Amino acid sequence: MNALDRYRDLAAYNAWANTRLYDAAAALPDDAYRSEQGAFFGSIHRTLNHVLVGDTIWMGRFTGDGTPPPALDAVLYDDLVALRAAREAMDARIVGFVAGLDDAALARPFTYLTIVNPSRVAQPLAPALDHFFNHQTHHRGQVHALLTRLSGTAPSLDLINYQRESGRGGAEVTPLSAA
Repeated sequence: MNALDRYRDLAAYNAWANTRLYDAAAALPDDAYRSEQGAFFGSIHRTLNHVLVGDTIWMGRFTGDGTPPPALDAVLYDDLVALRAAREAMDARIVGFVAGLDDAALARPFTYLTIVNPSRVAQPLAPALDHFFNHQTHHRGQVHALLTRLSGTAPSLDLINYQRESGRGGAEVTPLSAA
């Protein structure tokens, strides 16, 4: 698998994992969904907002489009339905962006400004994409832990399960017959 295919798979996996996570969050009572749980961003609601904030910042850096949110802990949407719609739109944007890349774009440096400890950074796109997808996974893991704490269960977000379900990543599943 080449780097372009890997990033396309990660973009599709991101959308798959977010769908599963938002489905589980929507099943919670609103007071539990918004309750302070001691996570870095406090609640499931605020953590999901942060992932969208991060994606908005990075997609703006990658494309030069859009206005960054005012802070890393900004609550962009107070309503789960609106937050989910924005998440789905962002996931489609990410898939579309990655689909339009080529090897030269992955190697080409781009420049952006950091938010914490303001600096100008120039780096190739590929390592920044690695961070981008890793950041999403990191915070989805936090939401997963909060869902488990609050409801006793959370959906599997394992990349290998996505690969098995989607047939991506070279996974070929052959059920074994019961003996």
